[in-house]
Amino acid sequence: MPNISRLTARHHRLPSARPRRVAMLSVHTSPLHQPGTGDAGGMNVYIVELARQLAELGTEVEIFTRATAGAREPVVELAPGVLVRHVDAGPYEGLSKEELPAQLCAFTHGVMQAWAEQRPGYYDLVHSHYWLSGHVGWLAAQRWGVPLVHAMHTMAKVKNASLATGDTPEPQARIIGETQVVEAADRLIANTDDEAAQLVRFYDADPARTAVVHPGVNLERFSPGDGRAAARARLGLPQDAVIPLFAGRIQPLKAPDILLYAVRELLDREPALRGRLVVPVVGGPSGSGLARPERLHKLAARLGIGDLVLFRPPVSQAALADWYRAASVLVMPSYSESFGLVAIEAQASGTPVIAAAVGGLPVAVRHEETGFLIDGHDPADYASALRRFAEHPRLADRMGEAAARHARRFGWDTAAAGTLGVYADAIGERRFRSGAAAGLRSAHG
Repeated sequence: MPNISRLTARHHRLPSARPRRVAMLSVHTSPLHQPGTGDAGGMNVYIVELARQLAELGTEVEIFTRATAGAREPVVELAPGVLVRHVDAGPYEGLSKEELPAQLCAFTHGVMQAWAEQRPGYYDLVHSHYWLSGHVGWLAAQRWGVPLVHAMHTMAKVKNASLATGDTPEPQARIIGETQVVEAADRLIANTDDEAAQLVRFYDADPARTAVVHPGVNLERFSPGDGRAAARARLGLPQDAVIPLFAGRIQPLKAPDILLYAVRELLDREPALRGRLVVPVVGGPSGSGLARPERLHKLAARLGIGDLVLFRPPVSQAALADWYRAASVLVMPSYSESFGLVAIEAQASGTPVIAAAVGGLPVAVRHEETGFLIDGHDPADYASALRRFAEHPRLADRMGEAAARHARRFGWDTAAAGTLGVYADAIGERRFRSGAAAGLRSAHG
């Protein structure tokens, strides 16, 4: 394993070179959008929660995102010390993520306009999220003379290596763009050791400039609360039901169809379970799932379980916590996950997880302690794991208690402290290089 930095609150003191103000870039999805629909998902939650915590620790954050509604204010205060700046770049509606590269010039112009209105040295660092933002950050950081810290969140080469059946591969243009951003960034933040290793292996990232900082979870919002029974009562769910939950964007990458096939397999083995099963699917179509938004509904009907599946639109984070609490288990059969915030949120709420053993999920879930990790995507394997919860009603409670304890390791205060450590390293290295260059010029003056 390359020598990759690991930064956590336990091992890294808050840096003295803490930036006063960070320009955070999120081109393709706004932190104000509802997670679980369109392109809004875990990255939105990540940006919002990280920015809030950074502000609480004394670093102001201004988040630049593409304007998607004409009525929205140009600048919105998300929280004390956190501003969201809406940049006009292309039409407000109707642009897919794949069409956004053509708008990066306009977006960059808007970012530069906002910077030009401020005093010199207004931003101390640029933190970009996803490769589209990385290209804007690359130019902005060079123009402002500040470090660029980049978080990939997902990688085209990794996604293409484990595509769901019928899913569309990421284009070569994205792969080229990601490679350029990796080379340009002063520091790269990976969610897990596995993601850091993928950056090195697939994109030739410099291990010395790659740091691992686990994402966090809002432990005040996601907690066991008043328990499973109370959550089920609020949601109108039967108290004695076996409830496997899917929560997230409905697209082939997230594989909600695997859950439906697994439920059908489980019923074939145990027909008597039909009267006890309720299968909520909470989320909206996204990405390549938008091409056939009705696909999952039709699959449920074809499998003969349409009466068991509850399709619900994306909900607020507070309401989502109740769905987690109400579930017997969260099922996450994704083909690729850089970390899997949903898995940590569910566990923090006292609910175990059945997840594919991909990406960061083996970090998020402790196999046979807080849930089960499944190798591959065979519905029969997921059905076997579900059967254990059906046959042993206390299993959800026992694993849920362990899951809640495990999730407490992932507070956003820990993630923010680690991120500040990455910022400090990037700023310190930039200052050292600048000082060395100035000394060299003086020596040859």
